[in-house]
This record gives sequence, structure tokens and C-alpha cells, in this order.
Amino acid sequence: MEQGILHEISDIFDNVKRLKPLVHHITNYVTANDCANIVLAIGASPVMADDPEEVDEFVSMSRALVINLGTLNKRTAESMLRAGKKANELGIPVVMDPVGAGASSFRNRTAEKIIQNIKLTVIRGNMSEIKAIAGLGSSTRGVDASDQDINTSKDLWYAKNICENLSERLGCVIAITGATDIVSDGRKTVFIRNGDKMFSSITGAGCMCTSLIGTFCAVCDDYVAAASAGILALCISGEKAVEKLTRADSGSGSFRTFLIDSVFGLQGRDFIERGKIDVSL
Repeated sequence: MEQGILHEISDIFDNVKRLKPLVHHITNYVTANDCANIVLAIGASPVMADDPEEVDEFVSMSRALVINLGTLNKRTAESMLRAGKKANELGIPVVMDPVGAGASSFRNRTAEKIIQNIKLTVIRGNMSEIKAIAGLGSSTRGVDASDQDINTSKDLWYAKNICENLSERLGCVIAITGATDIVSDGRKTVFIRNGDKMFSSITGAGCMCTSLIGTFCAVCDDYVAAASAGILALCISGEKAVEKLTRADSGSGSFRTFLIDSVFGLQGRDFIERGKIDVSL
């Protein structure tokens, strides 16, 4: 079964290269450049338009919408709702990254309003963010998962239950990223064990991951496979980037550059040969 989904992911990757989908982002200004570059590197096209006056038009020409709460404000909150409703109207997948959920009442209200008013395709977050969305309480550290929730996420049975239960309740795929990444639609759950601790040394790894998920969702309606593909693409590329950090003075800056280079150089066979996944039904 695991080899089957890895071959499916490789095929989805080939579709991205062939179709070059336009992926509309309403994202945060800290990581917008990284998200745009990672989408370009995988072979798709990003657009980063977030004014309420034009989001309907950009959604209409796109194949996926990515909503990221990282540097949330009232204007972008309005844009997210407008764009999400337009995407639903057109049958375009909507991927949400609830950055910092649980950290402020404004973020919590906005995330809840989006969930109530937009049919989401995938929600990707760290354990603290997903617990906040699930109403389980969390102890966020700014926009990062708390040490407590990071440790909690290592209990894969507990994390799997959160992922599956929230997916069933909201009717969308839930992806929790951490030391082991978990993707579930409430029926099928995928565990991804690729990646490297260097991801924690840069800003925007999670945002880039969400952008890749949106890109794969743009060309495939098996959203568990698409979300797994986005995560696996970043994780395998991260491993390749670390392998290039051979010089004594190499560090997080080089890792970021090598990460984008590695995404650019990905091949379909990389998923099959390097993917470390387990599937639970």
C-alpha cells in the first residue's frame, strides 16, 4: 500500500510539471517571497494578490487558493473570506494554514469564521495550531508550536486521533506537521517520516509546505495524496539540502537556498526511492 501511494504521489508531481497550475495566495509578508519561490521551483505559478477589490478575479483564473493567517489584519481577513467563497463557487480547492491559531483572540475568531463560511479542502498546521482549531486548548509560542505540544505530537496515537476526529468534524483533510507528519481524511491516515531538524532553523518552512500542498491539490482531487505529496516534496528536499551543507561555514542561510534548489531539482523517482511513509486505514 505504501508503495502504491508513493507511485501516486510521483504521478501527481508529474501532473504539476505538465499543467503548471496557477496558485493564488493570500499569505503573510514574512514568507511570501519564499512561498512564491517554492511554488515556482516545483514547476507551478504563484500569485500573491490580497486586496479585497481584486481577489475574486485572481481566484477565477487560479486552480487553487492558499490562505495563510501569518500576518493577519482586518483587510486580509476580509480578502480571505471573499476569495474562499469565490473558490467554493468555482469548485477550486482551498488550503488554510492557521498560523498562530490559539495565540490571540483575533486569530481564533478569524480562523473560526473561515471554517464556518468556507468549505476547506486541507488545513495544515503544527500541533499547537491544530489543537487550537479543534478546541482542545494549546500553549502556542508566538506562531510556533510550544515545547509541550511538540512533545505531545510524538505520541502518534494521540496525534492520529486528533487528526482523524477533526477531519471528520470539519469534512476536510487535516495535516499535522512535526517530527512525524500526519495526514488524514478520517478514513485513511498517512504518516510521513522524512525531513530534518534544520527546518526549525529557518522562518517559513511551514508556510512553504502549505504552498506546496496547495500546488498539488490544484492538479489532483485525492486530497490525502495531494497533501502528503506537498509535505513529502518539502521533506525530501530538506534532506537533500542538508546533504549539500558540506562546508564548515554553511548554516541556515545556505540551507534555505539549497532547499529551494532541491525542490527545483526533484524528480518523480525521488518520492518512490526516498519516501518514508506508513498508511493506516
